[in-house]
Amino acid sequence: MAAKLAPDNVRRMHQSLHHLVADAAWDDEALLDRALDTVLPSMLRQGPVVAWVVDDTGFPKKGKHSVGVTRQYCGQVGKQDNCRVAVSLSVTTELSSMPISFRLYLPEVWASDPERRKKAGVPEEITFETKPQIALDQIKRARERGVPQGVVLADAGYGNDSQFRARLTEWAMPYVAGLMSTVKVWKPGEQPSPAPAWKGMGRPTRLLQRDPKHQPVTVKALAQSLPPGTFKTVRWRAGVKDDLESRFAAVRVRPAHRDYWRAEPHAEEWLLIEWPEGESEPTKYWFSTLTPDLPLTDLVHFAKHRWIIERDYEELKQELGLGHFEGRGWRGFHHHATLCIISYGFLIAERSLFSPSARAGHLRLRAAKPPQSFRTRGSPRTTRAA
Repeated sequence: MAAKLAPDNVRRMHQSLHHLVADAAWDDEALLDRALDTVLPSMLRQGPVVAWVVDDTGFPKKGKHSVGVTRQYCGQVGKQDNCRVAVSLSVTTELSSMPISFRLYLPEVWASDPERRKKAGVPEEITFETKPQIALDQIKRARERGVPQGVVLADAGYGNDSQFRARLTEWAMPYVAGLMSTVKVWKPGEQPSPAPAWKGMGRPTRLLQRDPKHQPVTVKALAQSLPPGTFKTVRWRAGVKDDLESRFAAVRVRPAHRDYWRAEPHAEEWLLIEWPEGESEPTKYWFSTLTPDLPLTDLVHFAKHRWIIERDYEELKQELGLGHFEGRGWRGFHHHATLCIISYGFLIAERSLFSPSARAGHLRLRAAKPPQSFRTRGSPRTTRAA
């Protein structure tokens, strides 16, 4: 790129480009906002916003001096490894999606180490936050910007956090959030017992009650207790070879997380369960605050819509270089990611110019007629004059 921009002074241009990415003091959020303002209208021409997707992505990295790198779970390799992880919020329609916020997760061992923070240029205002807390900050900012809202989709790393779900409910934002199999709920139609009546002595209690015979169960135990006919086969989208389908069940339950410290039970919400044919036990679970009358097929569609973000990160890392950053600093990491994301936004905007039928080969653009002397390759040649 430096040779293209300044063929007569490649080294100086290379240094300037490196400074732009690694050290220049420009605002990542402002640039992502500008990119969204440009790309979103193109996305909306093909359909409304369907969802906001919370996700995180890992970047394997050796050593301990690159900002945010520590031993933690890395989705790219599927296990604990040395890596750094970034949390993102993406806005999606049925056909396209784009990250609108991107921030490095700073592990506690980094956040509490002044020497490493200084060397990596971590801003003073950045303190330790969990990934769900970072995601809530991103969602709050998107709401304040007036980004068209959709259903919030998140995996179990976020859905297991009851405070994350409670804040979304407080903001009146419906969600479909993944769960671990150990999360506890009350069986359909059940809830904790009310506080006992005051007998006139001592301080009256207002807290909900449990007893050995009246306890919540794990979502796994509940799923295994459901009648076999509860699970229905649902197809949610076309795959590479065949339609993607599995068996699902959805029941209305009340979460049981620490409700013994509450005066009122948690509100009912959906528990969606996936139990594929041939598996010995259910494989996935979700909580959802979508409307009680929502058809099972629609609930599954939202739960599975997160796949679109996997496609985004595949293209961002493999085609646009998101995973190629080799620097160590906080600013450089975010600048590099921002430039990759706005490049991806440009591609999204260009793709949206064409309808799905056009992308299938029915663009119907006018083409100039070839000159009369033109002969396609392999066609019979004209007879030469004697």
